[in-house]
Amino acid sequence: MDKFPKDLLGAVNKKAGKNISENSIKKIASNVTPSTMQSEAQIRQLIKQVSTMANVPVSDDTVKEIVNAVKKSGMNLNSLESLVKMMIKK
Repeated sequence: MDKFPKDLLGAVNKKAGKNISENSIKKIASNVTPSTMQSEAQIRQLIKQVSTMANVPVSDDTVKEIVNAVKKSGMNLNSLESLVKMMIKK
């Protein structure tokens, strides 16, 4: 992910209620590999990292829903933007 879309970054910041930098998101995204999107434990860890960064609690039910959606959709790194958009809607 070379450039995080500004409209998506704005939506993340609005939803989080705080200013999260593009670099913070890139730092987390840089650790995501294709195998991350296949492992429930790694997806849960990724959700926890994002939740902590945004200081937004995520319920166990929501985590389960996100994990199931990611695994069902077969999302890959090329559709990470889609994952973020899906999470914003929660």
